[in-house]
Amino acid sequence: MAQNFSKNLSFIGRNIKKIRQVKKISQAEFAHLFHLSRPSIGAYEEGRSEPKIETLIQIAKYFKLSIDVLLTRELSISEIFSLESIKKKLDKAHNLGLDSSDTTVAPLIGQDQFLDYVIHHQNNDFIERQPKIGIPVTASSYLICFEMVGSEMVFQQQGLHHGDVLISQLVRQIDVQKVLGQVVSLVTPSGIFTKRLDLVNQKYLQLKSDDPSYPLQEVRIENVLQIWQVIGVFSEKTNPPTYLENRMLKLEQAIDKLSPFSIRKQ
Repeated sequence: MAQNFSKNLSFIGRNIKKIRQVKKISQAEFAHLFHLSRPSIGAYEEGRSEPKIETLIQIAKYFKLSIDVLLTRELSISEIFSLESIKKKLDKAHNLGLDSSDTTVAPLIGQDQFLDYVIHHQNNDFIERQPKIGIPVTASSYLICFEMVGSEMVFQQQGLHHGDVLISQLVRQIDVQKVLGQVVSLVTPSGIFTKRLDLVNQKYLQLKSDDPSYPLQEVRIENVLQIWQVIGVFSEKTNPPTYLENRMLKLEQAIDKLSPFSIRKQ
């Protein structure tokens, strides 16, 4: 396990260096952001030293990344550029159509507010202080928006991507069977996470990721504070066509190329 963790830490140095280069941040400036020394940043990037877990958390929160993404793979340049565009989109969405009668206003709970929300989820004053998103629909039930964290709900480039904003409605625990098979965000004492509801019984909920490489997860019902069904998403990413859609498109293109004169009577 220690060897795997050290291997994962090698991504940290590469990701720090790539983020700095793309955003044109010097080692000294990067160090100042996280109250570190400039030589420490150089040591991380060269693999000579490992950042503390507190530093990893600070970097992930500042650049709106999950620690999972930061640890397990090397970021692409397009992903780093998209961090700013996601932030701009969220800023724009906060004020989208707030005066429209056809718009529902929902609070936005970003990744950096997850633990505060767990503590204050029943405090209306706390919720009212959060940024608001105007959703261009009229809703009969209360809505809230959570930021998607991690890449567990992406499979073959399809699904919910890290940084997406999940439009969600509250599910009463007595109605939880009605959302079986749907994507839900669970609020628990240990945090907030989003997966697909796979099984419900009297003692626990079983959830699965759309990426089958992740294990099933069981959560005892007594530890569930809230269940939110994801009913929509704001995303900067466009999901590519599925395998079946690609096959259908190729078939349609092949049919279009057929000339009437090439079809012979049997």
